[in-house]
Amino acid sequence: MGLLLGDVSRGTLIEVADGTVSAVEDITAGHKVALRDIPKGAPVRKYGEIIGVALADIPAGRHVHVHNLGIGRWEGPRASTSPTRIQPTGPAPTRDHFLGYRRVDGRAASRNYIVVVPTVNCSATVARMIARRADDLHRGTPGLDGIIALPHDLGCGMGEGTPGDDILQRTLRGYVKHANVAAALVISLGCEVNQPENLLAGDDAGIETLTIQELGGTAATVNAALHHISNLVAQVAESRRVPIPLSELTLGLQCGGSDAYSGLTANPTLGVAADLLVAAGGKVILGETPEIYGAHHLLRDRASNPAATARIDELIAWWQEYTGDNGATLGSNPSRGNRAGGITTIWEKSLGAVLKSGTSPLNAVVGYGEPVTAPGLTFMDTPGYDPVSATGMVAGGANLLAFTTGRGSLFGSRPVPCLKISSTTGLYERMRGDIDFDAGPAMSHSDQVAYGTALFEDLVDMASGAESKSEALGFGTEEIVPWRMGAVL
Repeated sequence: MGLLLGDVSRGTLIEVADGTVSAVEDITAGHKVALRDIPKGAPVRKYGEIIGVALADIPAGRHVHVHNLGIGRWEGPRASTSPTRIQPTGPAPTRDHFLGYRRVDGRAASRNYIVVVPTVNCSATVARMIARRADDLHRGTPGLDGIIALPHDLGCGMGEGTPGDDILQRTLRGYVKHANVAAALVISLGCEVNQPENLLAGDDAGIETLTIQELGGTAATVNAALHHISNLVAQVAESRRVPIPLSELTLGLQCGGSDAYSGLTANPTLGVAADLLVAAGGKVILGETPEIYGAHHLLRDRASNPAATARIDELIAWWQEYTGDNGATLGSNPSRGNRAGGITTIWEKSLGAVLKSGTSPLNAVVGYGEPVTAPGLTFMDTPGYDPVSATGMVAGGANLLAFTTGRGSLFGSRPVPCLKISSTTGLYERMRGDIDFDAGPAMSHSDQVAYGTALFEDLVDMASGAESKSEALGFGTEEIVPWRMGAVL
């Protein structure tokens, strides 16, 4: 089974190792073609691994996609020793430091923001008003990257102390206490479930809370907030970037709008950059648990300790039950756009997605939004929906994000910058104003090493203050999406 690099018309001869095969139908670029007859029930391989089972006899030259390939209930042997599997890259890091902000408590930051955090959706508009006016007043202040709101649609209508409530508090706490946040202001309505003291969990030193109901409404709260922020700006303006070891960078790995090329170019290229950061002593976070299903055996094999292995198994079992309880299956992923781009099954998507993590050992597995403290590669339990996943990684301490895309994504992030990577040059050229890095030419291992090294350089530059395309466009505040879990009451 092969992947087509360009559109193929019926009758076109396709070269294979032992001859040619004629396409018996028109097939879109990026989609799969059978290079030999595949009998019904036989496994189909890509990346040296099984991506599904033939649902019918597939003659050579036929299009291989959702009409004749699936996962069903097949649970045959998964691992393979195919030589096509990506091997460890081995290049040494080309840099040893970035230019960042050193906090009083010793933490390292890639950006310097003042954030306005609503405890509940009811105070989100007021938080936006405050941030917009304050940013207009103080834009251009040396050492200040901006004043932003962190709006969300949660904070009430949920049971206090439930898993959903705990996740929201952990997420917002992770943002308020994030190294990239120089100062924070919390805006409460007053009567919500998610009270400020719950969010801050007693760790509120230097964080002011304004309550709309107590102050007398919107105008009074905005005025009080602007006065308070003026004092914060005077403190933040004293910050300057200094050299900081790369070991203090934490990189969150994301993908969204993936296509069949994502696992052939962008994801393994990002994997090289991730390995380089790990080699420099840094931390890397892989997430999106539904999108490791079918490739989780590869992560298990890379686990450096039995606890990480067991936790991967527990997470897959939990997600199978969770999706089933909500009328879905893990096989419901890929999306329509993924399938249009040539991805057929969740196993195929997952096998491409895990390549973002490179080849480093898996040292730890953490829950959504939990602090990432282990060196090297950590897996975080997040949904596959990229804004929710990225939000959890930022809450867990990522001070840098990298995002691969095959169909095109507009995702941006604040207070943590995000660099977007295209799987094809065509996408990069169409969306040059949104995409930062073109990984389209990186089809071979040697090219992936070369482009991955260049990507590593770009990531270090972004950590040092270089503006990403999404930052220049103003993205990054509406994309904060805490994981919604549990009943809405």
